[in-house]
Amino acid sequence: MNLIFIMLDSFRQDHISLYNEGKPVFEGVPPCNTPNLDKFAKESIVFYNVYPGGLPTIPVRTELMTGQFTLPYRPWQPLTKEDITIAEILREEGYVCGLISDTYHYRAPGMNFHRGFHSYRWIRGQEYDPYTSWKSRRNVKDYVNENYTQEWRDRVEQYLSNTDDMEDEDKRFPAQVVSQAIEWLKKSRGHKKIFLWIDSFDPHEPWDPPERFDKYTDPNYRGPRLILPMGGKASDWAKPEEIKYIQGLYAGEAEFVDHCLGTLFNALEELGYYEDSLIVITADHGHPLCDHGKFLKGADRMYGELFKVPFIMRFPKGEYAGNKISALIQFPDVLPTILDIIGLRNNTSSMHGKSFLPVIKGDRDTHREAVIIGYYEGIDRCIRDLHWSYVQRPEEEPDELYNLDKDPREKNNLIDKYPEEALRLSSIFGSYFRNRRAGRIVKGVQGKYEMSSSSVE
Repeated sequence: MNLIFIMLDSFRQDHISLYNEGKPVFEGVPPCNTPNLDKFAKESIVFYNVYPGGLPTIPVRTELMTGQFTLPYRPWQPLTKEDITIAEILREEGYVCGLISDTYHYRAPGMNFHRGFHSYRWIRGQEYDPYTSWKSRRNVKDYVNENYTQEWRDRVEQYLSNTDDMEDEDKRFPAQVVSQAIEWLKKSRGHKKIFLWIDSFDPHEPWDPPERFDKYTDPNYRGPRLILPMGGKASDWAKPEEIKYIQGLYAGEAEFVDHCLGTLFNALEELGYYEDSLIVITADHGHPLCDHGKFLKGADRMYGELFKVPFIMRFPKGEYAGNKISALIQFPDVLPTILDIIGLRNNTSSMHGKSFLPVIKGDRDTHREAVIIGYYEGIDRCIRDLHWSYVQRPEEEPDELYNLDKDPREKNNLIDKYPEEALRLSSIFGSYFRNRRAGRIVKGVQGKYEMSSSSVE
C-alpha cells in the first residue's frame, strides 16, 4: 500500500464547507467555498476531533513524523539524532520516500526534517524566507496601514520581494507544490511502494490570493491590502473594515489552496493512486482571525479557531467512505495508526501515540478521554473533551470554561458556574504538562482548579 500525506498549514476546519455546512464564519464575509476537498471527503473518512498537542509549526510536524508528544518537553527545534521518523521507518521497509514542500522552516540549516527521504524538494520564498535581498518593485505602503511598526513593514517587504515574479496562478506557492508533487508521483509510479509527504505552507499568512479567488472581501473597500496582520489586540492597529478585509483575504487564500488540491486529486485518480494508496489530509493547526480579538497564533489563543483542523483519510478504493468519526484523537496517534493500517504495527510499541484503527473499523467509539494542547514556551494550556473546553491561564488571570455543545465559538466563560467540570478536566492531566520554566506553579481561579497527578490515557 502506498502512502500519500498532504500537510496544509493554518487551514481552519470551519473554512472547509463539509465541516461547516456552508455557513459564514464571520458576519459580512461569505462562507469559504472548498468544492475539491468536499468531493474528496465523500470518498473518505472524515474526522472531527483530531487535535495537535504541542504548537506550532515544527513541534506539530515532529509529533506527526515521530508519533511522540512534543508537549511539554520539546520546543521548536530540529529533529535530534535520536528521533526516528516516518521516512526512516518506511525506508527500512522498502518504501521510496519523497518530500515536497514550500514550508521554509523545514529547509532552515540544521532542521533535519528531510532526513530519511530519498528525495526532497524545497520551493523557496514563503513569508519571511530570506530568498531575496533587494527591494520589492511594489510599494510596501499599499500593504500596511499607519500603525504598522518598522519590523512588520520589513516583514511585508520581504514577502513582496520574494513574490514579485509570482503573479500568475501557476507560479503561486500551492500551485508549485502540487505541480512538483504530480511530477514526482508520475515518475515514481514504477516503484513497488512509495511514500510522499506533500507540505503546503498555504493558507498560512501572508494572505494574497489570486484575483479571481479574492471574492470574499468587500468590493467597496478602499484601504491598504493588509496581507499580513500584526499580532496583539487587533482593535489597537486595525479599523473594523480592515479586520473584515483581512478575514476575507484568508478565505480567498483557503479557496485557492482547495483549487490547487483539485488538480492533485485529479492526478492521483488518473495515475491509479486512488486504487492502491492511503491518502491523509490534515493541517498543523488553524488560525485566529480576530475571533477573540487577535490575529495570528500565540500561546494565549487557546480556542478552537487555533485547534480545530481538518483530518480526512482515504483508504484504497474508497474503503470506509462516508464514515464520520467524532472520537478524540491527538497528532501523536496518527503515525501509529498509519503503520497499523499498512501492516507495520510492530514498529509502534515505543511511541506515545496509539493507533485509532479500531475506531475506524467500528470496534470502538472512543479513543481518548480528553486532549491537552499548548506551547512549550507558554504557560496557558487547554484541556478539552467532546463537550467542554477548559483553559488554564497564568496565576494572575482567570481560567476559562466553555460548553462546546451550546457555545462552539467559545464566547461565554462558565468557569464560576460549573467549577466541577473544570476540576474533572484538570484531573485528567498531571502537573507534568505545565511549563516549569516559568519558575512558578500555574494556578486557576483562586488556585481551585489545579491539575492533579492523574496519568494520561
